[in-house]
Amino acid sequence: MAFACSIASWRIILKVDFYQLAGSSVENVLPRIAERILGDAGRLLVVCEDDPLAGRLDACLWNYRPESFLPHGRTGQGDEARQPILIAEGVGALNGARNIALADGIWRDEALDFERAFLFFADDRIAEAREAWRDLGNRDDIERRFWKQDDAGRWTQAA
Repeated sequence: MAFACSIASWRIILKVDFYQLAGSSVENVLPRIAERILGDAGRLLVVCEDDPLAGRLDACLWNYRPESFLPHGRTGQGDEARQPILIAEGVGALNGARNIALADGIWRDEALDFERAFLFFADDRIAEAREAWRDLGNRDDIERRFWKQDDAGRWTQAA
């Protein structure tokens, strides 16, 4: 059996996951996603312009579970290229990440340069998240998913 593939028909689909943090915080959700990415030998860039939030994310990645930690660093601390997870103020994969987590709820179009993007947003950023959802929906090279927590605290795909 032979397979033919035309270069013209080959295209990469970017996955963008929207997480509405109504019943949780990014500090509780991000480590689970980071753990899955590292488990698949991936790297993650965590973007957060809010320094206090970046500090809380730094702490929660170290203390995620008593039996393990998620190796990471912050920009400006050195060895950025060696970090499997890098917390940064801006988009720039100094660690070679192909996955990006926008932890501060702000969508950045530079996230489209990655293979997978995660946008975590709280109630105060719903309008901006909806706008990003609509804008990305106009593109056929993007697969969007919207996640919400149910009453039991489980994440379910809402769209």
